[in-house]
Parts: sequence; C-alpha cells; structure tokens
Amino acid sequence: MPLPHLQLSLQFALDTQVLRHRQALPRHRVVRAIRHALAHDAEITVRVVDEEEGRALNLNHRQRDYATNVLTYAYDTQPVVMADLVLCAPVVAREARELGVTLAAHYTHLLVHGALHAQGWDHETSEADALAMETHEIDILAGLGIADPYRRHR
Repeated sequence: MPLPHLQLSLQFALDTQVLRHRQALPRHRVVRAIRHALAHDAEITVRVVDEEEGRALNLNHRQRDYATNVLTYAYDTQPVVMADLVLCAPVVAREARELGVTLAAHYTHLLVHGALHAQGWDHETSEADALAMETHEIDILAGLGIADPYRRHR
C-alpha cells in the first residue's frame, strides 16, 4: 500500500543555529517521517521557531507560559489532513541532549507525534488514549529506524 501524498511547507524562523537545525531536518527526512505517520493525504506546514516564538504560541494556543517542543494546529482530518506543526528548536535540542539521542532522531519523533495529533490522536484525554498513541508512535518510529523514545519512562 503506497504512503499518503504530502504537500509540505518547511520553514525555519531562527536567528541562531539555523544551519544545525536545517542539517537535522532536511526536507526529504521531514517528508518521510510525516508520510509514515499519515493515514490520509495531507497539506502540512512545519515551522521551526526560536524559544520566544514557541513560548508566545504555547501561551496563546494552550495558555501555558513556556516554550514546548511541538505544537499542532489541526484544521481538518478528512479527506485531507490539514495542519501546522511548530517545533521549538532550542527545546528540541535541549531534550535531545537530555535524552542522549541525536537531534535528527528527536525531530523525527516529534514530527510523527505532531502528525498523529493532526489526525486526532490525543495522549491527554485518558491513560488508554496515551498508551494507544505511544504504541502507534513506537511502531511508526521503528519503521523509520528510530529507537523507542519512551523506553526511559517504563
């Protein structure tokens, strides 16, 4: 079965470390990660931001006054998934260091995570939903050659 089609806009809105994050997120890797997480064709924008923009968006979107690793703005799920994924580069880099994984691997995990949210998956509604989403993420990431990112939490 062929992977869903993805129309992608990839944006880097960073004042510093742009090259490092562009190298960790080449377009072909972003497309591959998201397509593996999709159940339907999609139009998705991925925007990589600094901590200031990430914090402002998280405060506005979720009323949480800190920068988070990924925000998903889901607009439609059928017949085409339409969403924006916002990745906060400094947070992603810090988490990758703390987890002992490469920046590219952590970005891949967060792209899959965000793409699942764009399709209605939610880990904050119940323990069962969290487990289902985590299990699905692990399966997708394994297919992409990425180790289980939740192994440290078990």
